[in-house]
Amino acid sequence: MPSPPIMGAHLRIARPTDNIDALRSFYINGLGFEILYEFKDHAGFDGLMLGHLSAQYHLEFTRKHGHNIGRAPTEDNLLVFYLPDEQTWKEAVAGMEATGFGAVKAFNPYWDESGTTFEDVDGYRVVLQNAGWSNDQVRQRYLASMKAQEARC
Repeated sequence: MPSPPIMGAHLRIARPTDNIDALRSFYINGLGFEILYEFKDHAGFDGLMLGHLSAQYHLEFTRKHGHNIGRAPTEDNLLVFYLPDEQTWKEAVAGMEATGFGAVKAFNPYWDESGTTFEDVDGYRVVLQNAGWSNDQVRQRYLASMKAQEARC
């Protein structure tokens, strides 16, 4: 089966905020993101794009003049960064704490087992997870569980 067209796409995760300036410290100083682009008063919007130059994703935060966004709708709105190397994970957590961002208890206790959760000024959360991730491995576990379920039926 051929790869779907979006297989090699670059991913932008965009969300509105009332607090672009406050988010700078959390994502730049705490997590080490870089400013990729910034704009002011583009059709009534201000925006900030953050990322890492070699990553296949970036974050965009926008604010529409005169429009109030409010906080995240739940405590389970997450960005999860998988850091399989324990020392790298410890350094990432220490970087957040050194910048003044304390950990919060995860809404889903699963994330507290091998990770540390932080909350930005808008109530959106970032999990630094001390684990690896492989789409292929997860898919194989899923297929095996489906096959086992079918065998029981």
